[in-house]
Amino acid sequence: MARLAGKLLSDTAGGMMLRVGLVLVLLLLSPLVWAADRVVSLGGSVTEIIFALGEGDRLVATDASSLYPEAATRLPQVGYYRNLSLEGILSQRPDLLIVSENAGPPETLSRIRDMGVPIVAVSDDPGIESLYERVSQIATALGVPEAGRQLQAEIQTSMAALSGVPPTGRRALVVLHRGGPLMSAGAGTSADALLRLSGLENVAAGSRGYRPLTEEALPALAPELIITTTTSADSAGGMNAFEQRPGVAATPAGKAGRVVAIDDLLLLGMGPRVAEAVRQLRAAAD
Repeated sequence: MARLAGKLLSDTAGGMMLRVGLVLVLLLLSPLVWAADRVVSLGGSVTEIIFALGEGDRLVATDASSLYPEAATRLPQVGYYRNLSLEGILSQRPDLLIVSENAGPPETLSRIRDMGVPIVAVSDDPGIESLYERVSQIATALGVPEAGRQLQAEIQTSMAALSGVPPTGRRALVVLHRGGPLMSAGAGTSADALLRLSGLENVAAGSRGYRPLTEEALPALAPELIITTTTSADSAGGMNAFEQRPGVAATPAGKAGRVVAIDDLLLLGMGPRVAEAVRQLRAAAD
C-alpha cells in the first residue's frame, strides 16, 4: 500500500488551484453539512482531527495518508488526497467531504461538487497556527464548535508543557526514502515547521519543499541528527540498513548514533499530536 512518506513530497499545481478556486464558506454554515453522517475525509491530519473531536463514527472512508488512529486504517480508502478517484469517492455515497486545501485534482472535486455533494476545504499550510485553524474549520463543518475549542486548548496546553524543556539547537535533517533516491525536507514543509518548533536547525532549509538528496550531499550538510519515517526505514530494508547507507553513516549524526525513525503522520502531518512529535525530536537530539 502506498504510504504517507512517499506521497507528501510535493505541492502540486492542482493543489494551488484548489486553494484559489474552491470557495466553500457557505457550506461551513449550512445545517445540512452539520447533519452529515456519511463523511469522507481526505488528508491524514484531517482524519486525525475528526477522530480527536470524537466524530470518527461519522466517517465512511478516508485516503491513503490517513494512518492514525488505527481505527482510520480499517476504513475504505478512496486513493490519495492529491490524486483522488472520482469513482472511489462516489462509491461511498458521501453526504460531505472534508478535505485538505491541497486535495485534488480540482476537476475531480468540481465534478463531485456539481453532483450536489458538499465539500469543505480546510487550511493545510505548514505550522501550528494552520493546525489551530484546521481544527476550528473541521469542528465548525461537523457542527461541534465547542469540541473544536476544547481540542485547540488541549493542543495549546500540551505545547505549553514543553516550554520548560530547553531545546538543543542541534543541526537536524529529515530524510525520506521511497525506494529510489533519498529526499530531504526543506523550507515550507510541515517537517521543517516541526523542526523549528522543536528548537532544531534544519540543515536543508536553504531549499524549498522535498528535494532529491544524494549520498555525497549528506556528509556535506553535516547533520547532527537525522530523522526519517518508519515507512522510509522499512523501504530502506530496516533501520540498520538505513543507518548503514554510506551517506548516512558518514554524517556526524551517523557517527554519533543519532539516527531515528518516527511515525509518518506524526513527523509529516502536523496534527493534534504535535507536542508528542516535539517531545520525541527533543529526546532524540539529547
